[in-house]
Amino acid sequence: MNDRVATTARRRALVKLAAFVVFVTVAVVVGVVVPLPGLDEIRSTADAAGWPGAIAFAVAYGLVTLTPVPKNVLSIAAGVVWGFALGALLVYLGALLGAALAFGIGRGLGREAVERFTGARVERIDAVLRRHGLAGIIGARLIPVLPFTVINYTAGLTAVRRRDYSIGTMLGIIPGTLAFVAVGGFGFEPGPGLYLALGTLGALSIAGVIVGIRMRRRGAAARTAASGSDRASGTSVSVPPTSTAAVPIPAPQPRGPDA
Repeated sequence: MNDRVATTARRRALVKLAAFVVFVTVAVVVGVVVPLPGLDEIRSTADAAGWPGAIAFAVAYGLVTLTPVPKNVLSIAAGVVWGFALGALLVYLGALLGAALAFGIGRGLGREAVERFTGARVERIDAVLRRHGLAGIIGARLIPVLPFTVINYTAGLTAVRRRDYSIGTMLGIIPGTLAFVAVGGFGFEPGPGLYLALGTLGALSIAGVIVGIRMRRRGAAARTAASGSDRASGTSVSVPPTSTAAVPIPAPQPRGPDA
């Protein structure tokens, strides 16, 4: 009975993992084949639709982040079309929507397979993410060159807590969102706004690298501690000490004259 239940659970995990792989593959194909709308098309649609168009852009932005399309292009376009303040709000809400969807898909379809079919090394990484998941997510979000979509799906496959992922995402994407929208909102002409946006992107890159190095060191320390704990918890065989007590030797008996 137990073997049948275990077999069913493994089969279910594999089916869900296959569905996850198919979904990601389709998302990649869509992102490569379907082109993004141009700036003029976004502007004309926004002018014609008004506020519903702005809301639709935020929803579409979240759906686009499920594909490998560079979202920063849309962030800059939002700044051009709606200006810095409204554009940043729309991009921020859309990014949160996309991050939540991708994380939920990764956690719902792929996490069970990771738990069942990976080894101790992944378990140690999961242990680190349970303890330092918030800092890890913030550090990953602060590095502009790390793909937003990859972070979302990968986080869902790990043991990072939903709370840490949510808070880390809400805080970590703010600087990058403001910087890229500012590039579109303030234009590409040299000026304080553009310089501030580019400086923010450079500072984010440096901060993200620093946080990443610290997280890597913490992970290495945790793996070393776990390895030492495994060795210390090994079964030791005690050898009983050899007795050194003196064995009494009988004294020789005196022989008689007939012996």
